[in-house]
Amino acid sequence: MNDQKLRVGVVGLGFAGRTALEAFSELPDVEVVALAGLEKDTLTGLGDKHGVPHLYEKWEDLLETEGLEAVSIGTPTQLHAPIALRALDKGLHVLCEKPLARTVAEGTAMVEASKKSGKVLKVIFNHRERGDVAALKHQIDEGQLGRVYYAKAHWMRRNGIPGMGGWFTNRELSGGGPLIDLGVHILDLALHLLGEPQVTTVSANTFAELGPRGKGSRDPNANTLGSAFEVEDLATAYLRLQGGGALQLETSWATYRAPGDNFGIELFGTDGGAKIEVQNYTNEDTLRIFTDVGGVPAEVKPATGAGLGHRAVVQEFVRIVRSGDWAAHNGSEALLRTEVIDACYASAKAGREVVLHD
Repeated sequence: MNDQKLRVGVVGLGFAGRTALEAFSELPDVEVVALAGLEKDTLTGLGDKHGVPHLYEKWEDLLETEGLEAVSIGTPTQLHAPIALRALDKGLHVLCEKPLARTVAEGTAMVEASKKSGKVLKVIFNHRERGDVAALKHQIDEGQLGRVYYAKAHWMRRNGIPGMGGWFTNRELSGGGPLIDLGVHILDLALHLLGEPQVTTVSANTFAELGPRGKGSRDPNANTLGSAFEVEDLATAYLRLQGGGALQLETSWATYRAPGDNFGIELFGTDGGAKIEVQNYTNEDTLRIFTDVGGVPAEVKPATGAGLGHRAVVQEFVRIVRSGDWAAHNGSEALLRTEVIDACYASAKAGREVVLHD
C-alpha cells in the first residue's frame, strides 16, 4: 500500500461530504475514485471539480466500485449504520461523520463489524483538532491544572435549527436534536481533555419550546410554520465521572439568548483552571488558563493556531489505514459517546438519573 494511492469513495454531498472530499483530494497519496449523492447537478459539479471518475446516485452502487479500499460517510445519521455495515462486510475501511449512529444498538453493530472484518472504523470528531483544544490538552497532560474535578461544556445557538422540517428535525432520521448533533461534539471534547474518564451516571432534561412553533430556524427567510419538529431544541445533562469528577453539558439549536453560535468548555482543577470560548467559529483569542503566580491570581492567554479540523481527521484516517496497524481503530471510543447520549435521552424521558456503570 505504501507504493500506491489509497482508493477512496465519498458518500454524501452536503457539508460533511464536501469537506471530506476536499480533504481527501488534497492528499497526494489518496485517489478519490467514487462519489455518491442524490443531487444530480451537485454530484456532477463536484465530480468534475475534483476529477472523480465514478459518480453514483446510490451509495450501494458506490460500494461496488472496482478497487475501492475505503469509504467516507457524510450522510444523514440514519444511513451511517447501513452504509458502514455493508462497507465493512466488503472489506473496506470506514470514515464516518459524527455521531457514530442514532442508537447504541446501531453503534455496537458497527463496532463489532469493524472488529470482525479487521478494518478501520473512525468517526470524525473534528473539533478536538482545533489549535486551542490541542494547546489545552498539552497543559492538562503536563499537570498544569492538577486534577480536574469539574467541567462545563456548552454549544448554544440563538437561531440555529438546521434544515427545519428536514432530516435534522425528524427523530427517525436523525436520532435526536442538538444533543446528538452538537452535544456529541462537546461531550467528545470534554472526555478527550479529561483523559477519557468513565461516565457512571447521567441526569438529563430536554426541551422543545421554540422549534414546534416554527421559531429558531437558521434561515430567517424559511417558511417554518407547520413544519414537522420531532426532536428537542435544548438539552442539559449532569454526568458523574469515575473517580468523583463531574461534567455539565448544555446544548441548544434555538434559545432566547445573545445572538451567535457559540461553544466552549471550562475546566476546574486543583492547581489551575481553563476556559475555551468560541464565538461564531473564531480561532482567535479563545483560550484562557487561570492560575496563581506568587499567590496572586493570574490569567494566561496562550497564542494558538487554528488547527486543521476535518483535514486533520482525514489525514489521521489515511495514516492509520496506510500503517497497516488497524486493530485498535474500531470505533469503540465513539461508541462510548453514543452510550452517553442514549442515556441522556433515556434519563430525560424517564425523568430520573440513569446509571451507566456502577
